[in-house]
Amino acid sequence: MSRVISGVAAAGALVLLGMSACGSRAQPAAERLDMVKALTFDVFGTVVDWRSTIIREGGELGERLGLDVDWPQFADDWRGGYGPAMQRVRSGELPWTKIDDLHRMILDELIPRHGLERLTEEQRDHLNRVWHRLEPWPDSVSGLTRLRTRYMLATLSNGNVALLANMAKNAGLPWDVVLSAELAQQYKPDAEVYLKAADLLGLEPEEVMMVAAHEGDLRASAGVGFRTAYVPRPLEYGPGRSRDLSPDASFDIVADDFNDLADKLGIP
Repeated sequence: MSRVISGVAAAGALVLLGMSACGSRAQPAAERLDMVKALTFDVFGTVVDWRSTIIREGGELGERLGLDVDWPQFADDWRGGYGPAMQRVRSGELPWTKIDDLHRMILDELIPRHGLERLTEEQRDHLNRVWHRLEPWPDSVSGLTRLRTRYMLATLSNGNVALLANMAKNAGLPWDVVLSAELAQQYKPDAEVYLKAADLLGLEPEEVMMVAAHEGDLRASAGVGFRTAYVPRPLEYGPGRSRDLSPDASFDIVADDFNDLADKLGIP
């Protein structure tokens, strides 16, 4: 299969080939995993705890400025605007827009709804960049450090490159390379994002494993031939928020956290 990805037709052909390869489970699981050379990671919710970080920083801001804000609801509303904002780009209503700018658009809509009109432009910009300062889950750094002893590790997030690089610096995330949907000028779960990542890594799709807490992300990556590791994060949307975390039987690995993933891959 060519490593040069160009045009929708080529991407579509690769998708069909990937689906054919993934649809057949005749290949032994161990052999499938032995082919993997790189792990790509969803970031928001999988590697970092966006909700708790926004609530904490929002609370500190509110305390300094005397603001009475329901920060958990604010965090949920901000994240809730993410999908609809990307859809505006997909539909052609907006041109290609990086996630930093989409986050700011959503924030500007939330400011009057949550009583944040007193924020200066500087404060609004700083708040918007909270996405660059998201804190990792407790297992993220130690688990990634173990996984990196065997595999190349890369982000594969809708977050833009600058956001992901700043986040890694702030949180001590040991990536080998920062890859972003920005490089494909598409958003996950569009096939082009995964194909572009494999191409940039110099690998065939079946040599890459997608690691995510979101099943749709994994299914989309499997559709182009990636291997898949499901690492659910029950606390992503806060304690007591019930949602179905049962894994798809087609996923190659299901792990409790990144250290458990390293265990399942035989990494000491």
